[in-house]
Amino acid sequence: MKIKTLEITNFRLLKHVVLSLEDHTTVIVGRNNSGKTSLTEIFRRLIGDKNPSFSIYDFSISAMDGFIKALHSKLEGKDDDIREEIPYIEIRITIEYPVDLEDLGILGDFIIDLDPASNIVIIAVKYSLKNGRIDSLFEGVADMGEESIKSFMKSLKERIPSLFETHITAVDPTDPENTALIEYSKFRSVLGASFINAQRGLDDVTHSEKDVLGKVLAQLFKTSQSNAAPDDMKSSSAALKVVVDDIQSKVDTDFNTQLNKLLPALGLFGYPGLSDPNLSTETTIDISNILESHTKIRYGQGNNLFLPETYNGLGSRNLIYILFQLFEFFRRYQSRQVSNSLDIIFIEEPEAHLHPQMQQIFIRKLYEIANEFSKTLNDGKAWPVQFVVTTHSTHMANEAEFEAIRYFLTSNGVARETIVKDLRKEFKAADLKQDKEFLHKYLTLTKCDLYFADKAILIEGPAERLMMPLLIAKRDELDLTKAQLGLQYVTTIEVGGAYAHHFYKFLDFLELQCLVITDLDSVLMTKGEKITYPGSFVKNGSHTSNAGIKNWFAKDSVGHYPLADCLVLTADNKVSGSRRIAFQIAEDGKVAIGRSFEEAFILANREHFGISEIEEDDVEASAETHAPENKKKTEFALKYSLEETKWNVPKYILEGLEWLAIKPVPAVIDPVEDVKEPTE
Repeated sequence: MKIKTLEITNFRLLKHVVLSLEDHTTVIVGRNNSGKTSLTEIFRRLIGDKNPSFSIYDFSISAMDGFIKALHSKLEGKDDDIREEIPYIEIRITIEYPVDLEDLGILGDFIIDLDPASNIVIIAVKYSLKNGRIDSLFEGVADMGEESIKSFMKSLKERIPSLFETHITAVDPTDPENTALIEYSKFRSVLGASFINAQRGLDDVTHSEKDVLGKVLAQLFKTSQSNAAPDDMKSSSAALKVVVDDIQSKVDTDFNTQLNKLLPALGLFGYPGLSDPNLSTETTIDISNILESHTKIRYGQGNNLFLPETYNGLGSRNLIYILFQLFEFFRRYQSRQVSNSLDIIFIEEPEAHLHPQMQQIFIRKLYEIANEFSKTLNDGKAWPVQFVVTTHSTHMANEAEFEAIRYFLTSNGVARETIVKDLRKEFKAADLKQDKEFLHKYLTLTKCDLYFADKAILIEGPAERLMMPLLIAKRDELDLTKAQLGLQYVTTIEVGGAYAHHFYKFLDFLELQCLVITDLDSVLMTKGEKITYPGSFVKNGSHTSNAGIKNWFAKDSVGHYPLADCLVLTADNKVSGSRRIAFQIAEDGKVAIGRSFEEAFILANREHFGISEIEEDDVEASAETHAPENKKKTEFALKYSLEETKWNVPKYILEGLEWLAIKPVPAVIDPVEDVKEPTE
């Protein structure tokens, strides 16, 4: 049994998203303020002690227009349209269960369809206006004037909590109109949601201890008191109780006898009546309080030396804390009295304080931990748990299964909203199999941060990678009034000309502004016993052998791409969606073109290399002579990055960087994602 999809409407940045979950672990990635926190927060609301409730601050920005539109219909007397226009917050949870499941348990209350072949349950949790409260919602608003609308929107802060309510319904998967109301207690029984927060209180404090780990034991003890708790938990808690009861008997006699002597004689105050009460003391020992406030985790160091919790490193404590929490969640599941319930656990930013290798191991081993709990502590019966991990770690994101990634992207504009990108759905086509396999291997090996960057630059080799920071700085220095690319979060990835095309679909999927800098790689088609394509100067070339260029402009064509077609392309012709390709072109007022980065660099700085007087028809050959061999390209790049830094940026790179710099960057701060209702 597992959750297949979550459909969320009108909650903060999640205006309308459909999120499919993996059977085991789903990894949520994306830039800051992209809606990841909103996803976790709506589940926090679902698993409280009472029906979920929301405030005006929880509605998406676009929902505000819905309230105004409903007001307009109310004032115009269009009563039939009003309720449909009033915004609501809803989450629909689709659960899949085995068709041959004999004991449906609590899940049976949610199955309302009559199709024996169906194995789907849909639960809808909807926060909407109560019946008969339309007039109350718009009370006192007489017109659509600016002040009236402002007053109405302000009043929603108080009106929504009192006029809206939450209904939980089971929805027939074969007939959406067929629904049945479900009690909140039953909903809480079928779904368990737990959270390991990003802020875990693991401060690096050594003088005043913060025993975060010890407090988890208190919760474990409380869980063990449940009637449905496993026998091993009950026996452990019973043994603890025996010890405490023995201490309590001593407290009730010897301890309290001495404590009573500390009480003052009230008659000494001379106030009428104060001498009447017979005061005595009673001291009660609470096991939970002992565990929570006075039990500490210690690390054995040998020679009977045990160090406090805070003396261990933050990374180790973080990992141990997460493990403790998972264990407590598992024990809580075991202690439930209902059958066929499921768990979803949200883990926010588990990478805190973990070094890269530990991050990789964590995401790889997460579900193995759950399996080990089931194997050793639950007689092999599987724990029906699904993990949702939100992370900013490139190591975790790239180590996770490619299909398990869900990329959260926010749209541009005032009414920003989250768009969920599902790699499993996007790359399921057979013709994308090669791209998918290459990308997963590449991302795992290189740990690139395409998921988190605002913009990206794909380059050919180490020379461009080493020189790119200075290339960007020189472009920015040309005009300080323009958008400064050096101040934007740009990631540079070395992919080589033969592999850049594998990224095209991925970059489109991420909707990431990206500049692909590649080489012209001119060749000359030569006919002999068979057709060959040896390298040639651009002036003599017939085609380009660059796979990145070919797949950009003619993906399905056979053979090489005509060089003449490349050279006539304008800057606008080199843009495809959010991508732009850049390859060598002639410098202003010149004709000669280099076929590689190094040759283009030399042609852009002819005086420096002593070739400014050479005829244009012969200068390509001179540039090739001055260009370094492959194994010396790194030395070339270091020389012009660190030692000789007064040079011109090649035109094709300058044009590409200019295009990338002026593209809008998503806002850093979003007014909805983390908004909190102010306290009075």
